[in-house]
Formats: sequence, C-alpha cells, structure tokens
Amino acid sequence: MAPWKSPLTLDQLRERSRNTLMEQLGIEYLEIGDDYVKARMPVDAKTKQTAGILHGGASAALAETLGSIAAGMCIDRETQRIVGLEINANHIRPVSAGWVTGITTPIHVGKTTQVWEIRIFNEQEKLVCISRLTVANIAKEVPDPPHRHALG
Repeated sequence: MAPWKSPLTLDQLRERSRNTLMEQLGIEYLEIGDDYVKARMPVDAKTKQTAGILHGGASAALAETLGSIAAGMCIDRETQRIVGLEINANHIRPVSAGWVTGITTPIHVGKTTQVWEIRIFNEQEKLVCISRLTVANIAKEVPDPPHRHALG
C-alpha cells in the first residue's frame, strides 16, 4: 500500500494538467485508490505514429505521468519534490484506435527513491505496454535570502 502523504483529488489532478503535455495528449484521470492511480489516453492523431498505431513515446508519457503523480502523493510536497531518474517501457502489442488505460502501483516507496510499475491496457483489457519508473525524492531548494549590497 502506498503511503499517500499528500493525496490529491481527481479534480486537483485535472486542474494541475491544464496547459501541459497531459492535456495535449488527452490524458484523463479516472481513479485514485489506496495504492494506485488510473488514467486513460485516446489513441488518435495526437498519440499515433506514422504507421497508424499508438506511439511508444505516448505510452511512455502516460506511464511517466501516472508514476510521477503517484510518487508526488507519497512525499511531503511542502519540503520535497520528485525528479525522474529512469523510465523504461516494453511495448507488447499495437493499438490503432480507441483508448488505452494505465494503472500504476508501487514497487518501492522509500525515503530517497521510489519505483513504480505502470501497466497499460487496450479496451479489451489486453496488455499493451509495461513500464517501470524510478524517481528520486529530493529536498526543495530554499531560496537564498536577499543580499544587502554596500553602497560605496
């Protein structure tokens, strides 16, 4: 079970996605559970590659979005932030139309790193892509205090 330290609502996720890649790709958040986050993405002109199937980069973007959102809910966002360290994606089968749905679950949620698994399915609930995202939990930088300049 993921330790949601800073949970968000679906409405908050939708608001945070305005004017971002997620909005451009049509990613829609569907559900936040005790240890998972679920979203879907259309397979359309914005997410297809030239062969007419879902672009692997679009799958990776959906995977990174889900893993990052979940990882961000496992830290104190007042004092920490997450940064991506590594993502991989194995593309299992092509999708040429409809929607794909991704769900992320934790593999490891530690003090300094997190590892999330993301599985993406087609509308027939067949596995399309499996991905793993590793992030680092880092301290937020505190701005330097204003410096006083001596006038000479």
